[in-house]
Amino acid sequence: MRVRENFQKLINKKRQEVSELELQIREARAYIQALEDSMKLLPRDGAAGGVDHKLRPGSSLAKARDAIKATGAAMPIADILKAIGQPQDKKHRVSLAGTLSGYARDGKVFTKTAPNTFGLLEFGTSPAEEEVDELPEEFGSMQ
Repeated sequence: MRVRENFQKLINKKRQEVSELELQIREARAYIQALEDSMKLLPRDGAAGGVDHKLRPGSSLAKARDAIKATGAAMPIADILKAIGQPQDKKHRVSLAGTLSGYARDGKVFTKTAPNTFGLLEFGTSPAEEEVDELPEEFGSMQ
């Protein structure tokens, strides 16, 4: 009977180990899911900075890019409209500002440096906008 009890103890001990490992697996999967969710918030590689997004030649966006590039600094929307020869009425301001904001949000071509002020990604970023390329060493430890 003693042998049977020893086998039962070994079985129970191994089941306990399996339960602990399953818990670790669940925690690791939850951690991976959290990292994947966080990654979705970041732009894809090549979606920012160095990639030249094609703007249709002659479009308001292409003209705005050229005007900002010629100035060499971020410009308020009113100055951009003046530079590209469009009326400075509310309709045109709202339309162009909305489109430029969309590109800036997506990290394409333009940046928004202040309310209704736009620059180009190629000008670089201010220190406040710089991305963190490395994670702290303790990031992700599951202890």
